[in-house]
Amino acid sequence: MEEYYFEQHTAHQVTANSIRGSFKVCSKSIIFDPEDITEPILKVCLNIFKFWIYWVCYIKESNVIAPYRIERVSVAQVSCTAVIVFILQLHRASCLEKLGDQTAMIEANLQSRLARSSFDKNSFQSVAEKPHMECAVEMVMPLVSNPGHVCITDENLYFQPLNGYPEQVIQIRLHRIRRIYKRRHGLRPLGLEVFCTENDSCSDIYLKFYNTADRDEVYYYIATFLENHVTEHTAESYMLQWQRGHLSNYQYLLHLNNLADRSCNDLSQYPVFPWVIADYTSTQLDMTNSATFRDLSKPVGALNKERLERLLARYRGMPEPCFMYGSHYSSPGYVLFYLVRVGTSYIYIQHMKHSHITYGNTVNTLIPEFYGNDSSFLENRLNLNLGRRQNGSCVGDVVLPPWASDADDFLQKNKIALESQFVSEHLHEWIDLVFGFKQRGSEAVAAHNVFHPLTYEGGIDCDSIEDPDQRIAMLTQILEFGQTPKQLFTSPHPQRITPRFHNITRSPSINTPLSELSPGTSPSEDSSFEDLTEESRKLAWSNMGNLKLLSSVIKKMFLFINGATSLLLSFPDSTLKMFSKELSDFQRSMSFSNMALSSCLMLPDDKTVACSSWDNNVYFYSIPFGRRQDTLMGHDDAVSEMCWYDDRLYTASWDSTVKVKRRASDNTSSQKRSQFQLLAEFEHDAGVNTIGLNPAGTLLVSGCKDGTATIWDTGNYGILQQVHCHAGTIHHMAFSPDSRHVLSVGADSCLKVIDVQTGMMISSVKAEEEQKCFCWDGNTALCGGQSGDLLIWDLLSNTVTKRIPGHSGAVTAMWMNEQCTTVVTGGDDKQIIFWKLQC
Repeated sequence: MEEYYFEQHTAHQVTANSIRGSFKVCSKSIIFDPEDITEPILKVCLNIFKFWIYWVCYIKESNVIAPYRIERVSVAQVSCTAVIVFILQLHRASCLEKLGDQTAMIEANLQSRLARSSFDKNSFQSVAEKPHMECAVEMVMPLVSNPGHVCITDENLYFQPLNGYPEQVIQIRLHRIRRIYKRRHGLRPLGLEVFCTENDSCSDIYLKFYNTADRDEVYYYIATFLENHVTEHTAESYMLQWQRGHLSNYQYLLHLNNLADRSCNDLSQYPVFPWVIADYTSTQLDMTNSATFRDLSKPVGALNKERLERLLARYRGMPEPCFMYGSHYSSPGYVLFYLVRVGTSYIYIQHMKHSHITYGNTVNTLIPEFYGNDSSFLENRLNLNLGRRQNGSCVGDVVLPPWASDADDFLQKNKIALESQFVSEHLHEWIDLVFGFKQRGSEAVAAHNVFHPLTYEGGIDCDSIEDPDQRIAMLTQILEFGQTPKQLFTSPHPQRITPRFHNITRSPSINTPLSELSPGTSPSEDSSFEDLTEESRKLAWSNMGNLKLLSSVIKKMFLFINGATSLLLSFPDSTLKMFSKELSDFQRSMSFSNMALSSCLMLPDDKTVACSSWDNNVYFYSIPFGRRQDTLMGHDDAVSEMCWYDDRLYTASWDSTVKVKRRASDNTSSQKRSQFQLLAEFEHDAGVNTIGLNPAGTLLVSGCKDGTATIWDTGNYGILQQVHCHAGTIHHMAFSPDSRHVLSVGADSCLKVIDVQTGMMISSVKAEEEQKCFCWDGNTALCGGQSGDLLIWDLLSNTVTKRIPGHSGAVTAMWMNEQCTTVVTGGDDKQIIFWKLQC
């Protein structure tokens, strides 16, 4: 267990030469660290302290880490009598028979010293600073805790240790803090860790408070200096960023470890990373071969079939509480096992022999250092005496696999493997085991992922154990033998999104602009649409002089009906025009009002077309009868767009409402006129310019002229999320195929992706030009912009991957078939262009 680091003094070791050094007083030992590095460090455990004669442990003699040498000698003479008195008090505590009594006496001594001291406000950086609060805390470091006082002001966070180490006062400016985490330390909610970097695993300070209220007050005070801190730093928000490629696998795992209380300052809860490579024998590492990687859906202990069968046999015959693995995959011993070669000042261990990179005989996970940039932990650069192997050879550097030329190359290949496509596609399976729904319960049993009950959060309440000796023993066991991370996900973790949008190209037979076709053009065999006649061209594009003025309100120009045999187009001259695919001919033109049509849609009977208009109405046109069937008067301003699902019609209007109406057919009429019943009315603060339904019809998104997007539950007609996402009108919005996200484009030239569950903006990119319309597959968007070009946006990297010359004016409408093989676009240049998406 870690010790308290109480005091540090300058002292001299009593020898012929009087060696000068630093005298450190800890709760269970005293240490003399000489200035001359060739002299050994002396460590004396207080429970074997006998007056002025000590059994002394010699560490790092001649600056070499080797098995300790223990002798009985007379030791340090310190000038301060108070130090001697304090050491005697600690000695008395260490000599108590019961462990609980020892701990209680040390704690009482600590609290007495903290109560007699306070933070020195002369350490403030400015006389104008206003202190917010001050309290006693401990700074947590590996194997040791520094008691002291924390003080937080309107500008800085200060920590002043009792021992003056590592410095008299540690100062952190509040505006530099990027992340803060509440920590579970010693199984109690008392920790707080502060980071001034976004993606580093090492924090700037880790504080342990003596009560949760003080910890929470400091946490929420600092959080006020972090924009949207409380809502952004969640497992779900990081998951969404990772899923869309905005976080690397390495960065995502660091964030999950942080959220699960794993910290590099706490050896009992050190960050856990997966083994990903299974091949340690080949001379070359093939990252395209799945056999190179290990099965991430299984815990390491279950990878070997024979071993697993033995473990299961033992598990089935074990009384409750039963478990499959007697050891845990992360513990202080494993961490020190990996880091023994670093030789840092706080790690003094012996007989730790780590000679090969392998995972076949253990259940342990890796640590972040295996995917970092510092390879020193793999090399014995300090020439430490790490003992000998059974064959008599000295343990030195870690023996690397044949495919690694050196330690740096080993780390580099590990990093490449961690970010590889295979790992990216399967990392969610490992997360399910360690942080997710397979961590415990029946899912853990099915996944062969069951560890000792004491390793799980909430496995036991140490505070409820009345016997102090049993309580300390239980806590020691939990801290020393491993802790399972806090469970972050209770449902299966989604897989990472990988790009699937294919290239889009013009096919000469189907992409010719409508206004440039000549009569008698013969279609090719693979045409999706045949060329149209001169008559159709003349009818379709007559009276279109105002197209540029009105195109900004066209939302849905294209509609395919009857198995994609016909093409319907709604135009801002108030006409609906139909073209035949089979006959390659213009069929009919219908006019409904003296104002522009804004959108059209086909009802499920494949016989009725609904058209919305600027005259506040919705018109229903019967294809078999060839005439207007009905008029629905429903809004106080222009109807901007419509959606249909099942028997419900959703209409958006500039009157700031979206109305939901159910159709009920009137069978008494020979023309079966449609009657609609108003079910709900969604109120907005500005005119609604666009709406869209998710594939299941359970969610509706609306985009307003003021840039606000609202996601509605169509079951109870309630608001799920409301986000101000654009500076100006929203032109177009649509759900991803899995209904998890919404993409929008607006007058501010931005593309925004909103998470449906949290309402968080998970992606935002500023385009060079205003985008009016798009199609997307949840990952890649095909957009039509002001310039007339089609842009393929990779929303994972927020970059344009391809620019395709298209229209000579702005693209105002776009349609794509369900198979994602054909796209039709229309624009200000009075052209309709057919495109084919090619694999």
